[in-house]
Amino acid sequence: MFSEIIQPRFSDTDALGHINNTVFAVWFEGARQGVFKIFTPNLNLQQWPLIIASIKLDYHAQTHFGAEVEIRTYISRIGGSSFDVYQEAWQQGVKTVSGTAVMVQFDYNSNKATAITAEQKQQLMQHTLPA
Repeated sequence: MFSEIIQPRFSDTDALGHINNTVFAVWFEGARQGVFKIFTPNLNLQQWPLIIASIKLDYHAQTHFGAEVEIRTYISRIGGSSFDVYQEAWQQGVKTVSGTAVMVQFDYNSNKATAITAEQKQQLMQHTLPA
């Protein structure tokens, strides 16, 4: 599992006084950096091999300004050229949001998906979702 602590900014809140639902897609993307480094260790955008095929978010409870949020990032599925990144946002012991991003290893020159290598699979498996 990768873990990152977020300090919500006042600008992350909405008119209802809680963290706006659109903020979580941004927070989750930022917390996938450890996963990105498996494929591009130096995070060089000129060598970027990943695309997102799908993102799904589920909201379980309100998240509030004034208390830190832990983003937990796991790998929940590994396929031939794609994998699922499952993430959770936790605040004060409560899971407030969960979501899954389907990532595909992609060759922009050929415009096709490419196979995940054995080494990449091994690194991804180190962060699998506990059973």
